[in-house]
Amino acid sequence: MDGIEDAAGRTNPENQRARKKLYERMRRHNLAPLWEVLHDILRPAPASPCAPALWRYTEMRPYLLEAGNTNSAAEAQRRVLVLENPQLPGQSRITRSLYAGLQIVMPGEIAPAHRHVAAALRLIVEGAPGAYTAVDGERTAMASGDFIITPSWTWHDHGNESDRPVVWLDGLDLHIVNLFEAGFYEQWPEERYPTTRPAGSCLAEIGAGLLPVDDGGGGHTSLLLSYPYARSREALDSLARHQAPDECHGFKMKFLNPLNGGWALPTIATCMQLLPKGFHSVPYRSTAATVFAVVEGSGSTLVGAERLDWQRHDVLVVPSWVPHEHIAATEAVVFSFSDRAAQERLAIYREQRGPRRS
Repeated sequence: MDGIEDAAGRTNPENQRARKKLYERMRRHNLAPLWEVLHDILRPAPASPCAPALWRYTEMRPYLLEAGNTNSAAEAQRRVLVLENPQLPGQSRITRSLYAGLQIVMPGEIAPAHRHVAAALRLIVEGAPGAYTAVDGERTAMASGDFIITPSWTWHDHGNESDRPVVWLDGLDLHIVNLFEAGFYEQWPEERYPTTRPAGSCLAEIGAGLLPVDDGGGGHTSLLLSYPYARSREALDSLARHQAPDECHGFKMKFLNPLNGGWALPTIATCMQLLPKGFHSVPYRSTAATVFAVVEGSGSTLVGAERLDWQRHDVLVVPSWVPHEHIAATEAVVFSFSDRAAQERLAIYREQRGPRRS
């Protein structure tokens, strides 16, 4: 017996009163007893406060259009609908570490140039000829399904020179940056950052698996700004022709930094996967809470005890360490992002496969 509980496990009232007085004295010196909270901060397995959730594009798009007609890009800076996890309202979080939102730029608009420490990704949902994002003076086109990155602390603006709205999914490591209290933000004095490089420069310099001979390389972030969907789809189709699907992921490929083979962004893991029609994955879970965005097709994802039925352009989130299974009603292509890249750099990432449900 340790003096707190008797042999039967009953709390000793006298010790309970003594502890209360002890804690009151300790608080005056900004001290707290670990033994009172140890079970909350050291757990046998992850216990995320996040919930599985699905955002249907058919329900979100009308709000985007209404916002586009009532609030200009100049007024809003970024006209975005934040995808908030239902268990974390008011925190601008889709997971504890990541931010996600749907952004719209109306015809003829420019989202003004700024920069921030948080790195960003864009998955283009509704692209159009004439729509672009510009990063540090280089424009890249926005076509549906394209994956575009905005590295940390780079000037960027977005424009839409087409005759229809352009929409994309934003993902940022905002809450990782804020956890370390390392966030900075700066506004460029004009709408656009000056164009300093011809469009397509990044793809020309490194997109074919080659690099100019005198380029020193380096950096943890990919020098490619854009990963066009046509190339991603071709790579998935080629993989599917040459090997069997992975039992958990179907045909899944990572977007990589061609200079070092790592993730395209140092904190956010980004992938594209092909699920053949009728494919039903073996349960899988990992410590990286993951956001999935449907590029093509329809199906369902079983997340714990929930079933999320999805179709093209829908977004769903799977919390950390919750088993999930994908079921493809049609052939489907799904983009995903998570904080796996950051976890791997910290050597804390863990995953588990199977077993299949009976």
